[in-house]
Amino acid sequence: MRVGSAARWDRRRVGLVKLGLGLDLWAGKGLRVPVEQIRRAETLGYDSVWTAEAYGSDAITPLAYIAAHTERIRLATGIVQISARTPTATAMQMATVDALAGGNRTILGLGLSGPQVVEGWYGQPWSRPAARMRDTVAICRQVWRRDGPVEHAGATISVPYAGADATGMGKPLRSILHTHDLPIWIAAGGPQMVELAGEIADGWIPMGFRPEMMTTDFAPRLRAGLARRTDGVAWDDFERAPSLTVHLTDDVAAAFAAAKPRIAMYVGGMGHPSMNFHNQSMARVGFPDAAARIQELFLAGRHDEAAAAVPDEFIDSGGLYGSGARIRERWAAWENCGATTLVVRTHQDEALALLAELAGTTEAARAAAPSGSGNAA
Repeated sequence: MRVGSAARWDRRRVGLVKLGLGLDLWAGKGLRVPVEQIRRAETLGYDSVWTAEAYGSDAITPLAYIAAHTERIRLATGIVQISARTPTATAMQMATVDALAGGNRTILGLGLSGPQVVEGWYGQPWSRPAARMRDTVAICRQVWRRDGPVEHAGATISVPYAGADATGMGKPLRSILHTHDLPIWIAAGGPQMVELAGEIADGWIPMGFRPEMMTTDFAPRLRAGLARRTDGVAWDDFERAPSLTVHLTDDVAAAFAAAKPRIAMYVGGMGHPSMNFHNQSMARVGFPDAAARIQELFLAGRHDEAAAAVPDEFIDSGGLYGSGARIRERWAAWENCGATTLVVRTHQDEALALLAELAGTTEAARAAAPSGSGNAA
């Protein structure tokens, strides 16, 4: 395996928003890693590439594959579900990928998922999810810092294991892999978890983000969490990484229509009827009636009607759709929304290039690249 270089530029130093590339790895019944698209994004100055996981395919393994085909783009999970692994296993996997990639290239994006997946797929308890997130972050940091053997007596997780059925022979251990403190970004949409991200993480991955919501909804919660920190991390040090779909097209209505079935599946059927975070997210951004109607139709098996009930305005407000001119007109709202990274989701090379032009990442990449550098083969 040819590993990548850790060389990057500080995007905040040049005062520009960073760009990430969000991947959709599932193609039909298989898995596809779009290596050429990732290399293209790296050449255009994209700072990071993001994988996800669901019940069947994990988020971390593809990052090792991507590391072998790239030089410097950061490798991020968006997101790893905390119930899928013990915290020490999560820390080990990310540290291993980071070492293979040349060091200082990974971002651990963590999320909760929901009780339907946590209990139904992973066989883990859903109870006290915020406390479980707090324990997970603390244990990962101990593993990476290697200040001593890992010992954590948390509200939901103890290392060594201290349950009623423990043998008593568990021994605190220190990682044999020398690494560094990897960045942890927490995915969150609800008030409690957004505050928690500000308090214990290095960054935040919002759910259901719209540009105007940073000031009205999210920034106050993040700042409340940041105010509880004792490590000196402040607003300007804290990463904020919303996603946006970008689709270059002369037929905006057709683009919306193509997006609706997937949205209806998530809003209507992803999660328990009484706890669907995607449904709650649609309601939170101003479409509570539509969210309720989509769920009602989807759970009744009326999937086409559920898709038709997705408002065009909901799709349009969460991304950039249309001609190059329309996207340019709407770019400023995203550029100035308070994000430090925008995770772009698109299958179009032209859309990747347009966003790189608008964000100025191409020029930054050229200025930072050493003479004669190129992509890994």
